[in-house]
Amino acid sequence: MRRASRKKHSLTTREVEVLTWAAVGKSAWEIGEILSIAKRTVDEHAQTATRKLGAVNRTHAVALAIRDRIISI
Repeated sequence: MRRASRKKHSLTTREVEVLTWAAVGKSAWEIGEILSIAKRTVDEHAQTATRKLGAVNRTHAVALAIRDRIISI
């Protein structure tokens, strides 16, 4: 594995929360209810985290976040 792929990512606290809930199978709507934010806001946090991690989709972002120990389940 290349070192560049293991660098620390600067995710916000909210982005980490969204990915953590996504990792346990919650939908964007459910995450919004849990965090008291709109589904659209959840989608934005997930999209930004996905981009920062260099992932192709939300599932890939969750996998990368677990691998890089950004989140744990």
